Amino acid sequence: MTESDQRTTHFGFQTVAEGDKAGMVHGVFTRVASRYDVMNDLMSGGIHRAWKTAMMDWLAPRPGQRLLDVAGGTGDIAFRFLGRAPGASATVLDMTEQMLIEGRKRAEAENLADRLDWIVGDAMALPFEDESFDVYTISFGIRNVTRIADALSEACRVLRPGGRLMVLEFSQLPNPALQSAYDRYSFNVIPLMGQLVANDRASYQYLVESIRRFPDQESFAAMIRAAGFEQVRYRNLTMGVAALHSGWKI
Repeated sequence: MTESDQRTTHFGFQTVAEGDKAGMVHGVFTRVASRYDVMNDLMSGGIHRAWKTAMMDWLAPRPGQRLLDVAGGTGDIAFRFLGRAPGASATVLDMTEQMLIEGRKRAEAENLADRLDWIVGDAMALPFEDESFDVYTISFGIRNVTRIADALSEACRVLRPGGRLMVLEFSQLPNPALQSAYDRYSFNVIPLMGQLVANDRASYQYLVESIRRFPDQESFAAMIRAAGFEQVRYRNLTMGVAALHSGWKI
């Protein structure tokens, strides 16, 4: 038995062996890949698009930059980045090949294939040399990583000095009454949507539970600082339903 098999972590509200979580997450996203973008629109009422626009506005992509988008799935963030940065390139890394396959189809349709690389890989052990990228993004993916601190350390390692980390993730509402109302929506409506649209209630039950297990804004900002980033800031989106976190490798 390996050390990771002996340690435990959470998979939604379940306690599982640390060594099992990646495979379980992989199974979730393999099952939902073909309906992932549609379900994002339905679950958020389309507001995830405004959140991603806010992400790009704060990130302010520059021509010629090299982006690494981790847990990049179908490439939504990478496409937006390239649309704002002439001459830039992007690498999309995800542990789920089926998600990348869906992204490649979009890239070909939008004539962006020559500016994009698609890599199957692990956020906790990136297959890249030190100081390889100008920008690291991860959107709605960090909460699915088995050891978040390891992923953040890897982000710092592969960024060049002056490079920037930006994380978009579901977060916690500071108002208890609003958080309670949001929880009722999340736990009652989203799994039902998953059942009706994607024929997969269990995967969307996990996604809702994983949101509730993710650290609040201040706790996650502290984790980013501990990984070696400076000038760490965050901005709440839609009253804290989601949050953008920014940090710099100085």
